[in-house]
Amino acid sequence: VQLQASGGGSVQAGGSLRLSCVVSGGTFRNHYMGWFRQAPGKEREFVAAVTRGGSSMYYSDSVKGRFTTSRDNAKNLVYLQMDSLKPEDTAVYYCAASTSVLSQIQVLSSYRYWGQGTLVTVSS
Repeated sequence: VQLQASGGGSVQAGGSLRLSCVVSGGTFRNHYMGWFRQAPGKEREFVAAVTRGGSSMYYSDSVKGRFTTSRDNAKNLVYLQMDSLKPEDTAVYYCAASTSVLSQIQVLSSYRYWGQGTLVTVSS
């Protein structure tokens, strides 16, 4: 299974970006999809996740109400819509996939497959 994230860039505080992640080499609808981020000098942290059918989404407290994740199982795509961006959102964003998360959808180690990351920079 290969994941390719895109859509990162530079934006001013208060702006928006939409990240995309395309998945190939597996049955996309069988995978839980997660978004994580890693800021310079910090550990990788959970941002958002969506269940296999797309009916349930989960968010970290720091992005709840500002970020939205969704998926298109017909196109093998998962999205992360990021609104009201803040400088503290600056990080490399990664998409991740797993066929089983054992009820730990927010845990980094639950995910087997990872994309290469896309950089998001938010200036004040």
